[in-house]
Amino acid sequence: MQEPILLSSPRFEGNEEKYVKEVLQSPYIAAGGPFLDNFEKGFAGKIFPFQVVGVNSGTSAIHLGLMLLEVQAGDEVICQSFTFCASANPIKYLGAIPIFVDSEPDTWNMCPIALEEAIIDRISLGKKPKAIIVVDLFGMPAKYDELFSIAQHYGIPILEDAAESLGSKYKGQECGTLGQIGVYSFNGNKIITTGAGGALVSDNPKYLEKARYLASQAREKVHYFEHHSVGYNYRMGNVPAAIGRAQLENLDQKILQRRAVFENYRELLKDFEGISLLEEPEGFYSNRWLTTVLIDPMISGFDREQLRLALEKEQIESRYLWKPLHLQVAFKESKYYGGNVAVQVYGKGLCLPSSTHLTQEEQGRVVQVIASQYQKVI
Repeated sequence: MQEPILLSSPRFEGNEEKYVKEVLQSPYIAAGGPFLDNFEKGFAGKIFPFQVVGVNSGTSAIHLGLMLLEVQAGDEVICQSFTFCASANPIKYLGAIPIFVDSEPDTWNMCPIALEEAIIDRISLGKKPKAIIVVDLFGMPAKYDELFSIAQHYGIPILEDAAESLGSKYKGQECGTLGQIGVYSFNGNKIITTGAGGALVSDNPKYLEKARYLASQAREKVHYFEHHSVGYNYRMGNVPAAIGRAQLENLDQKILQRRAVFENYRELLKDFEGISLLEEPEGFYSNRWLTTVLIDPMISGFDREQLRLALEKEQIESRYLWKPLHLQVAFKESKYYGGNVAVQVYGKGLCLPSSTHLTQEEQGRVVQVIASQYQKVI
C-alpha cells in the first residue's frame, strides 16, 4: 500500500518547535506577547510600508477590514464570485449585501468589464457599493491596473483578499498590498501556516490602530475593563505566532518549492491533450499555492470527476476548484454580473497535490493516474 498524497499539507522543518517551547516556558500563551509582536514585525518587513495586525483567521481579517471601510447593514459590497465562501461571509456578518461579479479567463479573478457593469447598474438604482473585494485566486494576482482604474473613478475602496497569494507579485508589488486593506490566511494548507490564523495589513495607521482595538474586544486603554464599542476576540495567540515566525523564516524557499511543483507538472503534462494549466500573464508572479488543471472532456475523453475518483482510488487527494458563490444556496438571493467564465472554469477544473515537500516521484504517481485515463479511453 502506497502512502497517501495530500493536496496541500504543512511542513515544519525550521524553528517551530524551538519557538513554541520558548512560548510554553513564558507567561505569554494567550493573545499578545513577544512572539506576536515579533511575527507582526517580521511579516511587515516583507510587505513594507504596510504594517500587520495578526488575527485568528483570514475570515476575521476580512470582517475587520469591512468594518474599517465603514460597511454597515444594508450597504452593498461587490465580491468576486469565483472564490471560497470566506471572502463573502463577512459581508453577511455585517448585515450588508454581497453583489457578485464574474471572472476573466486570463487569471480567473475579477473581470474589470463585469465590475464596471455592476457599479454602473447599482449606482443607477441608487445603491453605490461601499467596497470591492478582489481575490488573488490560487496565488494568481488579479488585473489590478484595470480594477483600480475603475474603483478610483467611482470612489470605491478595494479590499484585497490575498489569503492564497502570500509572496505573489503584481508588477513587482507584493499581493496583499494592492488595496487599501489586505488580508492573508495562515490556515494549515497555505504557503505558511500558524495552524489557524490570519492577518490584516494596511499602510493607513488609523486602520491599523482600529483593527487592533476591535480585535481585542474593543478594550479601552485603562487599568480596568472599559468598552465603548462592541469588539471581537480576534487577536492571534502567542503560540500560533511562534509557529508563524518560524514559517516566515522559510517563506522564500517555500514559494520557490511550490513554483517548482507547478513547473514539473507543466513539463509532465505538456503532451496531454485536453489538459491545460493557468499561465502567468506578463508582469504577474504567482506563488503557485495550488497547481490547477482544466480538463476538456471533449478532447481528453474524461472529465474532472472521473479523474478525481481515479486519483482517490490511488490515495491521492485532489479537489474541485471553488464553486462560484452566485451558485451557492447560501447566496441565492444575491445579484450577479458577468458571463459564464467562472462557471466554465469551475466545471472543468481540478486542484492537484501541491505541497511544498511534494517529491517528483509523487508527482509521477499523480501523472501516471492521469495517463491511465487516456488509456481507458483508447
